[in-house]
Amino acid sequence: MGKFRDSVDAKALRFAVGFPVVLAAAFVFSAFLLRADLPDPVAIGWTADGGAYFAPFGAYAWGGALLIIAAGWLVLSQAVPVSRPAVMRRIMMGTGLFLSLFITAVLAAGLVGQTGLADARESHVDMIVLAVGSGAALSLGVILGFVFKADSQWTPEDDRALELALARELDPELAGDTYRLWVHARSSVFVMIAVASLFPAALIVVALPWLGALVAAVAVVAAAFLFARVKADRRGLRVLVAGVLPVMDVPAAAISAASAADVRAADYGGWGYRNHGGTAAMLVSSGPAVVVRKTDGHNVAVSGGSPATAARLAEVLTRVAARAHGGGSGAGAAEPES
Repeated sequence: MGKFRDSVDAKALRFAVGFPVVLAAAFVFSAFLLRADLPDPVAIGWTADGGAYFAPFGAYAWGGALLIIAAGWLVLSQAVPVSRPAVMRRIMMGTGLFLSLFITAVLAAGLVGQTGLADARESHVDMIVLAVGSGAALSLGVILGFVFKADSQWTPEDDRALELALARELDPELAGDTYRLWVHARSSVFVMIAVASLFPAALIVVALPWLGALVAAVAVVAAAFLFARVKADRRGLRVLVAGVLPVMDVPAAAISAASAADVRAADYGGWGYRNHGGTAAMLVSSGPAVVVRKTDGHNVAVSGGSPATAARLAEVLTRVAARAHGGGSGAGAAEPES
């Protein structure tokens, strides 16, 4: 597996696999929007007098989608191996994009040319759609061929990886002083949120679309606040709601003690982030958690996932706090942000 990853361009591979699939899905969706205005069967081939070959609508739509995917994968995949010359990879990437878009334009022009007709034998390919689509496909293919970075690029991610590798090489204990975990509410809670909000929103949207969308958005935000990313390292403890919104940042030097405990969310004000009475808590459910006592007398409680992960988190926080207070070797070091 490692040899395969080293032999391909990961970003190019993701694009080569994903773009034709997304494009084919967009074509099928658009085709079904026109379904009511199309004859049955639809034409799949034309002469100067009109449609000459015919097929069911489903065969046209899904067969066209498969053709887009097959052609895109066939050509775009040639730009994935890093062993090939950079110029060839650029050409294949541009050609693959052009071919996928061109086939989509041809298929779309065939459908649009049949809209509003009762008999597909009277249809012709819509030349405006074909011309506009072909021009866009050609220009976008040329642009991608020029902007695609076929050479190996040193990225900020590589800088961070190098910094982390050097830090771990110089300080072997750094890995043991670092712990990351995701915590989230039980699946039944998310089912409850969906039943209590998303289903009513689907009914409300019929009468008031904006209100239905608002109810659904509130439900999504509420569910996001029941996810948290917990980070413990030599800097201390950090908690990010939904993995992006920081709500807690406790420096290692401010930690007096940390212990795993089984807590009730109600004792800390409920689920989610709470801060009152000198106690801050980020609990996604009742159960295993880590209670941190700070040097200023305040407490912090964080969900720990399972008893084992909660114990591991408490152990790391206790160790980094002792290191910060004792000023041992590496006390000021910290793992680069991941």
